[in-house]
Amino acid sequence: MMNPEISFIVVNFNGLTHTRELLLSMQVHLQRVSCEIIVVDNGSRNNESIPLSEEFPEVINIRSEINLGFSGGNNIGIRASAGKYIMLINNDTLLCDSSVSELVKMLESDSSIGAVSPKIHFISPPGTIQFAGFTEMTCITLRNRGVGYNEYDRGQYNTPAETASTHGAAMMVKREVIEKIGYMPEIYFLYYEELDWCTKMKEFGYKLMYQPAALIIHKESQSTGSDSYLKRYYLTRNRLLFARRNRKGIVRLLAIVYQLLVADIKLIMLSLVKGRKDLVMATLRGIYGYFMLNKGSAK
Repeated sequence: MMNPEISFIVVNFNGLTHTRELLLSMQVHLQRVSCEIIVVDNGSRNNESIPLSEEFPEVINIRSEINLGFSGGNNIGIRASAGKYIMLINNDTLLCDSSVSELVKMLESDSSIGAVSPKIHFISPPGTIQFAGFTEMTCITLRNRGVGYNEYDRGQYNTPAETASTHGAAMMVKREVIEKIGYMPEIYFLYYEELDWCTKMKEFGYKLMYQPAALIIHKESQSTGSDSYLKRYYLTRNRLLFARRNRKGIVRLLAIVYQLLVADIKLIMLSLVKGRKDLVMATLRGIYGYFMLNKGSAK
């Protein structure tokens, strides 16, 4: 049997309903696409690879007994894949049509393109843009902006463009790029790993692209919550880790100091005003985790 053109990698963590809905949308829209679908059950409380295998026997189901995080789960899938192109796609997304083929066309159009993401809509309100590209991350504040974020899609971002980074919810990468730069960094566990990976791609001279001819629907933060303790912990710690790994000299020092003395203090004060002592503790614990060189999952 010939290798598939695309390997879809889906990481599942206690998300059986979402994963099932994604796979059903794939059944409808990928019938004419040369692909394989790999689902990594990333330490779910119940072995959710069992019901998925029963309902979707054509899918390659892999079970990890422990939660290895977003990057660790994806890396398991990548290692098991055979496709020329690797499509990392969140389990809380839905395919609207077969337009993922447009991502392949873009990757094949230019040898210098390393990865590409589609246009991404929020599931609600319908037609609302989540992703139409990213601006460059600032050197010291480590903030960027999502192009078109929260705007109604009137076709204003329907031109393909280079982007500062692709979107972790849906990104297609050339296998040859992964073979050159390595797998997704697992130090983060959750959040910032795709930004780190994209930074490395650019260091190797690859371009990152946004392709609006392909569209994905995203249900957004279903696994950790939109403003949860875990999300705050990982974002706080990992922003500092990102600065340490991807900034140099005085810029690195300034970026870390800014996070600690400006950004994190502001987050703590806002959380206190809102009565969210849990988020205050999450921020402090994230800072502590950074200085204690904690990596991977929250202990």
